[in-house]
Amino acid sequence: MLFSRRSVFALVAGLALAAPLVPSRAEEAPVLVFAAASLKESLTGIATAFEKETGQKVQISFAASGPLAKQIEAGAPADLFISADLKWMTYVSDKGLTVKETEKPLLGNTLVLVAPADSDKAPVTLAEGFDLAGLLGDGHLAIGEMTSVPAGTYGKAALEKLGLFDAVKDKLAQAESVRAALALVGRGEAPLGIVYATDAVADKAVKVLATFPEGSYPAIVYPVSILKESTNPAAAKFLAYLQSAPAAATFTGAGFTVMQAPGTN
Repeated sequence: MLFSRRSVFALVAGLALAAPLVPSRAEEAPVLVFAAASLKESLTGIATAFEKETGQKVQISFAASGPLAKQIEAGAPADLFISADLKWMTYVSDKGLTVKETEKPLLGNTLVLVAPADSDKAPVTLAEGFDLAGLLGDGHLAIGEMTSVPAGTYGKAALEKLGLFDAVKDKLAQAESVRAALALVGRGEAPLGIVYATDAVADKAVKVLATFPEGSYPAIVYPVSILKESTNPAAAKFLAYLQSAPAAATFTGAGFTVMQAPGTN
């Protein structure tokens, strides 16, 4: 069949007009990230900067690390996992769900005791023999759920190390995530809470009364890994961006400790 020059031109023009309607690779396949709730502000900002720089979309689900790990185990689609502790990264890694050579420590954090910003409670020093139950009074101590929320696990360890756990164990208000525990304090529903230092920075509704002493809980490490079921090549690019100087500046500005020098792998 022969085509006139006019019909060929019309066909080419039609294809050109249709081209913008075809989604780009980035639009078809955003990088799917499962991340600890305590990373919400900093990681959202980093993802926005990455998308602006590369055009690649990033979609993040924030929750407690334990439930996220269980979702990954159940087959939930995700490209990257950032846990708030080594326990839950090890959990998915031991089940063969990570790309092991991409597993690495990304960030560090510290644990603090907070009160509502308008509380009349003054700063204290946490040590063995401190009367935490007395400071609580009739109220409850907000803390992440101690088996599935890393901040709750760290908090329990710190209380036990300082010999304070037994005195407050019946006054604990366990929350589904560290941010849920933070919210209980910020709303004044709990007079005290145990959260990450970065959470206290992010929420002006609370104030820090004390920092838990170094050595009273295991080192807080946020590991990251690409997941084995990921088929998105942009996942590796986003992982590299998480270790870049701009990302490091955002993380440190939020109060995190960067575990690796920017640009290292």
